[in-house]
Amino acid sequence: MSTVQDTDTKDGAGPFTRWVRSAIDNPQKVYRAMFYVAIIFFMFTTLFPIYWLLVLALTPNNLIVDMGLFPRGFNVAVFFDMWSTVPLHLFILNSFIIAAVTTTFVLLISSLGGYAFGRLKFRGKGGLLLLMLVISFFPPAAFILPLFKLFTGNMTVFGIPSPNLFNTMGAIIVPFSGLFLPLSVFILTTFYSQIPDGLEDAARVEGTTRLGALFRVIMPLSAPGLATAGILTFIAIYNEFFFSFLMTTGEPENGAPLVWGILAFQGQYTSLYNYMAAASIIGILPVAILVVVAQEKIVSGLTAGAIKE
Repeated sequence: MSTVQDTDTKDGAGPFTRWVRSAIDNPQKVYRAMFYVAIIFFMFTTLFPIYWLLVLALTPNNLIVDMGLFPRGFNVAVFFDMWSTVPLHLFILNSFIIAAVTTTFVLLISSLGGYAFGRLKFRGKGGLLLLMLVISFFPPAAFILPLFKLFTGNMTVFGIPSPNLFNTMGAIIVPFSGLFLPLSVFILTTFYSQIPDGLEDAARVEGTTRLGALFRVIMPLSAPGLATAGILTFIAIYNEFFFSFLMTTGEPENGAPLVWGILAFQGQYTSLYNYMAAASIIGILPVAILVVVAQEKIVSGLTAGAIKE
């Protein structure tokens, strides 16, 4: 190593050339540097917003002006006082109900779709998968006008008027189910296609139907894929903003989710930013705990589904 450095010095090589030669001679140094860069980037983009919410929550509302990196005060009482100002627990409960019901419905339908695409042979299967993939990339704003007209009872199909679901959980659950169904179908299609045909044939010989084989054999063997699809769907729906904001008027008794609970601290003449920040922290805690607990299942499910045996 000293010989190489002496040669660089004698050749008059610049600092960049010396760094490239050092990286070639010691690649572990480059890997370590890339690791530290990735960690710093992750902490800045993911953890810093949470830290900033904590700073705003601990700072009294009248002092949230020209903020620095540290809170101006230590107002822990905001985490207790906000519950008496807004019924935040009802909004969080609504978000859980919407996410749980939608996830259950999505897993049920995507299991049937994944079985059809993963284990059956029929004409046009590749085209249908591609069409589903294309539709899944449409922005949610592209569907808001027809859905709003549909859920307010202003659309007639075959002479039958559409039900008025506006300002109910149904107006949120139905769009969410359609938006997050393609991801689950793709995940479960990969898993179901890897189940050996002999296991399903054995179940069919015992007298069960295709649906029986799906629920008794294929789905239990694809538990990592179901867990991955369910957790990803639940997290995405719990954190969703667009349809949650447009399909309700904000009352918790009408199924308004967490986003409305946070916005409830914003009045006509004043906004309680410290309360909004505290409510945001409380609201993301359940999902953060779920991600920490289920991160191994998510990673193992995605990697297992990506390996074709």
